[in-house]
Amino acid sequence: MDQRKARDGQAIEEIGTYDPMVRDKSKRVTLKMDRVEYWMSVGAQPSERVATLIRKVKENDWGDIKAPPPMQAPQVKAAPAAEEAPAEEAAAE
Repeated sequence: MDQRKARDGQAIEEIGTYDPMVRDKSKRVTLKMDRVEYWMSVGAQPSERVATLIRKVKENDWGDIKAPPPMQAPQVKAAPAAEEAPAEEAAAE
C-alpha cells in the first residue's frame, strides 16, 4: 500500500495473502518473495506484523502445532449430606 493513499484504497501491487482460518500455520501465508525483495530494495517498509510474517516465511519458522487438549466429562458435584437431612425430615412429617 502507498502510505499516501487511504487505508482501504487501491493497492499498488498484491504480493501475498494471509488467511487465519487455515489450520496449517505454514499455509496461512502466501508471498511472492521475489516481489517482496524488489519492493524492499526500492524503499518499501513493512509494518511490524508483515515483517514478522516475512521473517517466518524466509526461515520456515511456524512454531509447534499443538493438538487441542482432550475433552473431559463435566464434573458433577455431590450434594452434601446436610442438605439432604431437612428434605428427609419434611417428607417424614
